[in-house]
Amino acid sequence: LRVWMLRVRGVGQGLGKAVLFAASWALFEWLRGHVFTGFPWNLVGYGWTGVLPVLQGVSLIGIYGLSLLTVLVASLPAGLADMAVPRRRAWGALAAGLALFAALGAWGGLRLAGASDATVPGVRLRLVQPAIDQRLKWAAGERVRNVQQQMELSVAPSSEPVTHVIWAETAVPLFLDQDARLRQALGSVTPPGGLLITGVPRMEAGPDGAPLYYNSLAAVDGSGAVTGRFDKFHLVPFGEYMPLRRWLPVGAIAGNGAEFSAGPGPVSLDLKGLPPVSPLICYEVIFPDAVLPAAEEGAGRPRWILNLTNDAWYGNTAGPYQHFAIARTRAVEEGMPLVRVANTGISGVVDPHGRITAMLPLGHRGVVDAALPEALLTPTLYGRVGDGAFGLLLLTCFAVGLRARHRS
Repeated sequence: LRVWMLRVRGVGQGLGKAVLFAASWALFEWLRGHVFTGFPWNLVGYGWTGVLPVLQGVSLIGIYGLSLLTVLVASLPAGLADMAVPRRRAWGALAAGLALFAALGAWGGLRLAGASDATVPGVRLRLVQPAIDQRLKWAAGERVRNVQQQMELSVAPSSEPVTHVIWAETAVPLFLDQDARLRQALGSVTPPGGLLITGVPRMEAGPDGAPLYYNSLAAVDGSGAVTGRFDKFHLVPFGEYMPLRRWLPVGAIAGNGAEFSAGPGPVSLDLKGLPPVSPLICYEVIFPDAVLPAAEEGAGRPRWILNLTNDAWYGNTAGPYQHFAIARTRAVEEGMPLVRVANTGISGVVDPHGRITAMLPLGHRGVVDAALPEALLTPTLYGRVGDGAFGLLLLTCFAVGLRARHRS
């Protein structure tokens, strides 16, 4: 559709066409991330996650802005084959584009060189990745055994005292609030004075008395008391709820026919012994500029992001690697560490500059103990203005492209 817009309508001439093409591409990526609840998976800019100096650019213009610049520079060589563009001008534009990325990489390298390795004092996290096969995760005869396996991993010996244990999305496939014995059992593997943070399904009665189900996070202390909760707010269409139910009278896939309800939105959660955290469940982390509570809501700015997920749905494919790369980018955008715990997938800790400080690979059953990196002292530009910087860059490209068309 992007190519059709430019080719059929004849938008732009010469180098202006490349600018308009890049702007149109970025606009449609942004629309894909927002229309019909959005799905901003595998944006072009994520190709830079393996090149950390360039990836630092998302702290200024976000992933949509980095996609825009990437497509723009990648389109400039087309000017060399356009007879309407003077050779000197085409080569000059290409050189300028490459210089732009060289400058961005140099700035990012300096940013990384000055990055701090500071960690939050008194916090030692244990990330538990049980690698439970998706076919067994919800099997009636396996649920208790799955929980027991994770409890055993949680109390394995460690070189340093662990303060908080974190389990993955729906790691406890039972209704915790309705089971006091289960809460006490979880409390028995909670570090002294710390917490066990886990994904759970949650059920409560709705206004009409019918049950409502939530994909939730619960924090359990040593006594078995639930001291903190969070409900997933950005649900997966068809997976966790069925859109257009009037015309599609079937149940959601992930809920075994039952639908989940959405929580109120991003929150800053205060948990014992930890800095304020923004919890996210599964693919909530893929949405740029939607992972933290809005400042006007009065919540204090979180100091880290916690992402619980289950990537077993993907199997041994590129999906878990893509999901981890996307989550890693949120840390750089917001300037705060990200802790990701997967049933299976890639679990790990990422610092505010996107550096991986601890990791469990795909399919590995085990634990990793890690310190919690400190967030940046001040928010990044992107953390302050969100996609506003990308919007300004996008409008500038459209203006430049249309002006070049008018002049040609």
